[in-house]
Amino acid sequence: MKKVVKFGGSSLASADQFRKVGNIIHEDPYRRYVIPSAPGKRHSKDTKVTDLLYRCYDTVCAGRNYHEDLFAIKSRYQEIIRGLNLELDLSGEFDKMEQRFLDRAGRDYAASRGEYLNGMVLAAYLGYDFVDSAEVICFTEDGEFDAERTNRVLSARLMQSERAVVPGFYGAMPDGTIKTFSRGGSDITGAIVARAVQASIYENWTDVSGFLLTDPHIVKDPVVIRTITYKELRELSYMGASVLHDESIFPVRKAGIPINIRNTNAPDEPGTMIVKTTGVKSPYTITGIAGKKGFVAINIEKDRMNSEIGFGRKVLEAFEHFGISFEHMPSGIDTLSVFVSEESFAPQEQAVLAMINRNCQPDIITIDTDLALIAVVGRSMKDARGTAGRVFASLAHARINVRMIDQGSDEENIVIGVKNDDFESAIRAIYQIFVDARI
Repeated sequence: MKKVVKFGGSSLASADQFRKVGNIIHEDPYRRYVIPSAPGKRHSKDTKVTDLLYRCYDTVCAGRNYHEDLFAIKSRYQEIIRGLNLELDLSGEFDKMEQRFLDRAGRDYAASRGEYLNGMVLAAYLGYDFVDSAEVICFTEDGEFDAERTNRVLSARLMQSERAVVPGFYGAMPDGTIKTFSRGGSDITGAIVARAVQASIYENWTDVSGFLLTDPHIVKDPVVIRTITYKELRELSYMGASVLHDESIFPVRKAGIPINIRNTNAPDEPGTMIVKTTGVKSPYTITGIAGKKGFVAINIEKDRMNSEIGFGRKVLEAFEHFGISFEHMPSGIDTLSVFVSEESFAPQEQAVLAMINRNCQPDIITIDTDLALIAVVGRSMKDARGTAGRVFASLAHARINVRMIDQGSDEENIVIGVKNDDFESAIRAIYQIFVDARI
């Protein structure tokens, strides 16, 4: 049995947090491969090491005095090393990093040093092998992640290590140039390692005790969902749920490896299991509620639209031409609405509308702005009568007007559109009717 364990920045922010991580790893001999993030915030006013690295590198590139920022970075690691009583000297690594900054090695290189250095400290503390991700996480020449080559290289390398630390967040292109994933990419590295070693489980340790049914900034103390499927998580992650990087799902989903979200500060909590499929019944009709603000709806009306072959394609061609992806496209007999990000649409608004007019000759085009989309997701929804009706009832009771509804063909998700100002109230209303009222 093999377990891959990833620890987030808050779990490795200080020597005290390192000791918690060490206790968690050593209490289970199957926790053999560890993926660390860079040190996060020690308190609310602190700065993450990754942000310090970005700031230091940008200061170097601007030709300003960077020594204060570099000193702050060194101090974070030296504080951890002293707190753990390690005989580890990173001065050579800091000298190398400073020179690479002066040589303009790139922002990806700068950001990656947070995980790289933290990996060295954690490997020394645990007594594990250190495997530099630049040697085993592969990107193509155009900067795309090379999944199959990575799997071959990483599998072969980790067969030589009974226990190893592999830093998260970065890899390298064929010429050795460091390339990072997007922020939060250590989750992806953990999933890649889990696939490579054919792990029994991928444990993702963070600062929450599992996947919360909705945003705790909107609903106070939302319940923890104990079991969720990859599909449900994908839907919720896409709509803004942020407990796990959504791209980290794919490597383990393909291999059928479950993910366990756990809390470093409450290790006895079982957390949330993320699985391919399950017969476990959810205690609620829904599994999660998530959403995002900042959308716009372009509403197109044309008489006998439904009989015009290719009308929808012509509309979407205008958005594709200007590099704008659409979120949802509800339609009626003579109407069609396209929901897109307001941020991406606004700068090109008139050009897009002109192309729609040329392509489609619509009777009327109107635009609704300041919209939010909310996804209500759950594998139990398809077996529960009146789920959509309960969503509408909760919003009507809260005096919230629904601007759009779109239900997936698998009946496991409902997406609704409301005004930005109603976003938080809508989520609270839906949560109350399905969780507080246990409907």
